[in-house]
Amino acid sequence: MTADTGRIVGEALLLLGGSALVTAGLLELLHPLLRRYALARPNARSSHREPTPQGAGIAVILATIVAVVGVTYFAPAVAHDASRLAIVFAAAIGLALVGATDDIRPLEALPRLALQAVAVAAVIWTLPAELRVLPQLPWGVERSILLLGTVWFVNLTNFMDGIDWITAAEAVPVTAMLALFGLTGELPGNGTIVAIALCGALIGFAPFNKPVARIFLGDVGSLPIGLLLAWLLALLAERHLAAALLLPLYYLADASITLVWRLSKGERITQAHRSHYYQRATENGFSVMAIVARIFGLNIALALLAWATILMPSRPLHIAIVAIGCALVSLLLYRFARRR
Repeated sequence: MTADTGRIVGEALLLLGGSALVTAGLLELLHPLLRRYALARPNARSSHREPTPQGAGIAVILATIVAVVGVTYFAPAVAHDASRLAIVFAAAIGLALVGATDDIRPLEALPRLALQAVAVAAVIWTLPAELRVLPQLPWGVERSILLLGTVWFVNLTNFMDGIDWITAAEAVPVTAMLALFGLTGELPGNGTIVAIALCGALIGFAPFNKPVARIFLGDVGSLPIGLLLAWLLALLAERHLAAALLLPLYYLADASITLVWRLSKGERITQAHRSHYYQRATENGFSVMAIVARIFGLNIALALLAWATILMPSRPLHIAIVAIGCALVSLLLYRFARRR
């Protein structure tokens, strides 16, 4: 390891650890307040049995932003175009406010989606004009697809945050691999520091959400986390589309298949439910720890497959590797859908 490499790794670990510590400290401070004002009480569709405070996402998002702002202040050369990064964070804060409102008093579906679309449009606007994920399509059509896809990704991240530790089991491997991609030059500097900071913030949150959770993330966290993940994946997709598809593949598959299945049954998709595969797994004899351990293991495998697509720049190999990832995800969904 060269001196420069050692310095970069050391700075990345410092950012990771600092973000984790800030999150943990904020959660210790906020826990009594959230217990008093933001208590999630169990209902027929809940996965918890005791009233539990929600709103830990406040600490996760604040810690991420504070860590990134600190880096850009003390090492401005690391980031570029701070104004665009500020817009991304402003949109994330806007979604956090929407989520906080929804946590306290549920919003109607249409205004909630409209506010999400505004935040997503702002983030899509920050993408470089020359960034092309699907260059075969006209620029305007591609941007429209990115807008709709990001709105869906924000919502599926929210839908999937239904049991203890699941968001950490999903997002920590994804952000860790994105950070590794960035440190090896496969992601822009802004994306790299956000990935590291968000990964650290989620690690700091994880002990508080360990089954049985002391606190939940809440919509105030799941919505902006989904937005930041979608933005990072869009940055990656410009050069490595296969890797950008593989990293979130479990969440994409579970949420999307469930949506199609519910639509085919004529169910109202805006109505709360317990139809996701990870929710069905709890009814089929899997413990929460067994579910999140399998999801975490699958995400590690998907991250390694994503890394393989970067190491081997061959389209036929990419297709084969994505097919392997789809097979692994399908196998886990199949197991979750059957009784143990």
